[in-house]
Amino acid sequence: MRVASMILGIIGGIAGFGGALFALFVGGVEASFSASGTSSIIGLGVTAIFFSLLGLVGGALALKKPKVAGIMMLISAIGGVISISWGYVVAFPVLLVAGILALIGQKEKNKTTLDKEVV
Repeated sequence: MRVASMILGIIGGIAGFGGALFALFVGGVEASFSASGTSSIIGLGVTAIFFSLLGLVGGALALKKPKVAGIMMLISAIGGVISISWGYVVAFPVLLVAGILALIGQKEKNKTTLDKEVV
């Protein structure tokens, strides 16, 4: 389960970057056509980049520290969908499943460690 969590976390992080870049593009186009020359979508795109990076790092940590990685990927999924909603539509379910798998993988890791200590 931890390997699947790692793979899904990395894929979700990369997909999140795609959604964040799309949000930055839309924000830039909106800023160029607005009278003030600014857009709040650009700030939301930057926060989505942060959440995508968090999900990517969580995916990379899934083998060594599955509990921390699972929490990071769940935060990334929820934060990304709050910041750019439909731009995170691909990354959200992937990171959510990866985070849940990492947390389940933590329980399996503890169980196998306890079994080895008994033997």
